[in-house]
Amino acid sequence: MPEDKQETDEKKEIQNTSILIKNGRVVDPVSGTDEVIDVFIKNNVIEEIGHDINAADFNSEESDNIKIINADGMIVAPGLVDTHVHFRDPGFTYKEDIITGASAAARGGFTTVVCMANTKPVVDNVETLRYIQEKGETTGIHVMQTATVTKELNGTELVDMEALADAGAAGFTDDGIPIMDEHVLVTAMKKAVELDLPISLHEEDPEFIIRPGVNQGKVSDQLGYGGASATAEDVMVARDCMLALNTGASVCIQHISSGNSVELVRLAKKLGADIHAEATPHHFTLTEDAVLKYGTNARMNPPLRTENDREKIIEGIKDGTIDMIVTDHAPHSEEEKAKPLENAPSGITGLETSLALGIKSLVEPGHISLMKLIELMSKNPAEFYRMVPGSITKGASADIVIFGEKDLWTVNREDFASKACNSPFIGWELPGKVHYTICSGKIIYQA
Repeated sequence: MPEDKQETDEKKEIQNTSILIKNGRVVDPVSGTDEVIDVFIKNNVIEEIGHDINAADFNSEESDNIKIINADGMIVAPGLVDTHVHFRDPGFTYKEDIITGASAAARGGFTTVVCMANTKPVVDNVETLRYIQEKGETTGIHVMQTATVTKELNGTELVDMEALADAGAAGFTDDGIPIMDEHVLVTAMKKAVELDLPISLHEEDPEFIIRPGVNQGKVSDQLGYGGASATAEDVMVARDCMLALNTGASVCIQHISSGNSVELVRLAKKLGADIHAEATPHHFTLTEDAVLKYGTNARMNPPLRTENDREKIIEGIKDGTIDMIVTDHAPHSEEEKAKPLENAPSGITGLETSLALGIKSLVEPGHISLMKLIELMSKNPAEFYRMVPGSITKGASADIVIFGEKDLWTVNREDFASKACNSPFIGWELPGKVHYTICSGKIIYQA
């Protein structure tokens, strides 16, 4: 048998067998489970959980087809959910496509992603939405897709939100561009309430941006760059928190970067707004100083800000003001990122380092527990986008990540499953190595 065919048959065999995960520490924020327990998967669902489940407990024919994973010393958790990714497909597939994006997700422990709508063409029509949905179905993970709020991201004319919702859009966002027209946004929020779908907002007022991608402050001054003021975010967040309160819409402040904005979201929640906020690993791990060290790989929108902002983001994570950790996975080609700072595109890849950075920056310093991290990276994002959150319970869909919380690994550009390697974290040694990702009962990644 040719080697490539044998390898394919072996993969197929692994995927078609039942799976018994032995001796892993199950950490599940949905059920509250935090104990060493066995998990048996059959027919894409969790068939049984308990102590001392053995393959010998099944009839010989069935036991021969059980894939046994020894998870001793490892964490077994619900598959991670990233509700803010850019797979660049259609239109920019030289950066990433749905297949490679899904592979990067699987390597990072993600079983579900929600893609942003700023593709080319943008997802403002049912045809483009269906193209992404159908291609996503071939990947092995759950690929959800948002639609834009406005046609062609023009900020002036609403899409047919009802038709897109009926076609399966996960929510609405003009991510990458702020919606400046309050009338348009309020109308969209009211319609989103009718449809019971969320709206996610990119908050950067161009009036307060001289040049994007770098915080307006000491580093931009040193570089003579101009930069983007935190005020650009703060004024938009203040407005949209109050619009959310007024309309009752379920609203997410995307990739929050300003400490003042964290405080504004905290106040809006106290007032009763259905307001939510995302934080990315780069915003709670790095500061504006990273631009001096990593150059264009630390250029992003909104930019990395001060140590005070970073600390306030962590405080927001700790007290629940920020309820989702997402990557804003934004792949770009090496040629694009090799351009001068003012000409390079903003954004970094994130799917393959997110869990590890959450452990390094939040769990290891004692800011939050591992259980809380999984809640922020799985349960809460799923619930915001109206999905049933994953759980390690009998009868649940078998979407699972298995990782070593303290297992160290080095971020190497050659190892990325993504097409892109635009990351400031290359060369970093991180904890939290993903060993297996299982989606719908099938092993889709194995280290």
